[in-house]
Amino acid sequence: MEKTQFDVVIVGGGHNGLTAAAYLARAGKSVAALEREDHFGGAAVSAAAFKGVDARLSRYSYLVSLFPHRIIGELGLQIDLARRRYSSYTPNPANPGTGLLIDGADPVASRASFARVSDDAASDFDALEGLYAETGKLAQALFPTVCDPLPTRSEARELVGDDELWNAYIENPLGQAISERLNHPLVKGLVATDALIGTFTSLDDPSLDANRCFLYHVIGNGTGDWDIPLGGMGSVSKELERVAREAGATLLSGATVTAISDDGTVRFQRGGDSHAFGGERVLSNVSPWVLQGLMNGSPAAGSAPEGAQIKVNLLLSRLPKLRDGSVAPEAAFGGTFHINEEYGQLEDAYQAALKGEIPNPLPCEIYCHSLTDPGILSEELVQAGAQTLTIFGLHTPHRLVTEENNEQLRAELLAAVLTSLNSVLAEPIEDLLLTDADGNPCVEAKTTLDLEHALNMSGGNIFHGSLQWPFLEDNEPRTSPAERWGVATGHARVFLCGAGARRGGGVSGLGGHNAAMAVLEDLEV
Repeated sequence: MEKTQFDVVIVGGGHNGLTAAAYLARAGKSVAALEREDHFGGAAVSAAAFKGVDARLSRYSYLVSLFPHRIIGELGLQIDLARRRYSSYTPNPANPGTGLLIDGADPVASRASFARVSDDAASDFDALEGLYAETGKLAQALFPTVCDPLPTRSEARELVGDDELWNAYIENPLGQAISERLNHPLVKGLVATDALIGTFTSLDDPSLDANRCFLYHVIGNGTGDWDIPLGGMGSVSKELERVAREAGATLLSGATVTAISDDGTVRFQRGGDSHAFGGERVLSNVSPWVLQGLMNGSPAAGSAPEGAQIKVNLLLSRLPKLRDGSVAPEAAFGGTFHINEEYGQLEDAYQAALKGEIPNPLPCEIYCHSLTDPGILSEELVQAGAQTLTIFGLHTPHRLVTEENNEQLRAELLAAVLTSLNSVLAEPIEDLLLTDADGNPCVEAKTTLDLEHALNMSGGNIFHGSLQWPFLEDNEPRTSPAERWGVATGHARVFLCGAGARRGGGVSGLGGHNAAMAVLEDLEV
């Protein structure tokens, strides 16, 4: 605390703030990162969620796709990411004794599962592969640009080099592309869910919010694969923290920032005392909404970001049996398990939530970390056959929750999640729940308001706001480094470095990397 002047002060110690700190410190800049919690990592953490139970879950963020291999290599991060054999399993709501299993190692078995659902689903199998070939082309064209200054829309279109493809996924509502290529509602829904993660919209909405969400979900590292971080998501943040500290960055936890000034002064409380650091540049790893409040001295005006999910963590004695006897639970839960996500069900759920109702049934998707990485569990739990499940419920917008109804709504949303899951199981999931040290079931549910309280995540929005295209419009300014790198705030000394930066969102490190590059360029001018 003896030093109070730095080249860069970073507000927020999430994984993006740590990424920026590591790059800047390695470039010889003096850096201080301030984090209000007693640990670093933000949403990218592992935690013992259940009292007295030795299981460290990826409590909030849980899968990795967008984190570039380039950043891992440049920072020398010792991160192990495991590819899952199975892509997904999607039970048929009309007949839960059948379902779509996509097995990356056995396309013949995958095709057979489509045929068991219906002839229409079987005819969609090749069309689905064709659709993902198209998104693969987008990924190979656009992902290599994410660690460079932003291209313009015209430049990005030229990189894609296919006007029909560009128009289908960038210019027109995504629902049109899906409906033109696929017929069966279950296959269409399987694709559509990637457009609705944490995003409250319709697939036909002209805002194209669904398109942008979909794009970020399919371009990661040029493949769109979503991997499991071995050791849990906390292993990613721990590595970034290690590299930042070793490079000489000053990382202060328990530091609650109270104000940021245009001149680069950052005021904060720590240990009951008031402090101030000065920076040539300030990087904001908090949401743009929170940043506005810190700079204006009062809550930001206008509409806050809105999240749209319920997150549930479970610890089970074993995996549940399925109503579909043709698929082993280890296969069904080995990838992403989609529940009640037919194309029409997704739209019905959106319309119900617009009316202020909890969707029934609630579309959900599940992943099982412990199948791929049992090391997050104690040896005793592993030997007993215990498994984790993380459930992500869609179309539960922040507008449904208040401070007054949060506890009740959490219980209602949890009940909706478990009911949705049970609709495709051969046994109640409640019968498989392990108990904690107090005898309570190992269940943890987080509403959008819970995320706002725990992570200072405005509106519980996991992307810090609406996702933006990974390119600039042709008429957008790009004269300053902050504009070219997509991290501008309208304040010359203050840059975004979190999920709210353009190309931010997800566990990617891109907000931190790009803000660091903008600072280095800016300070050299």
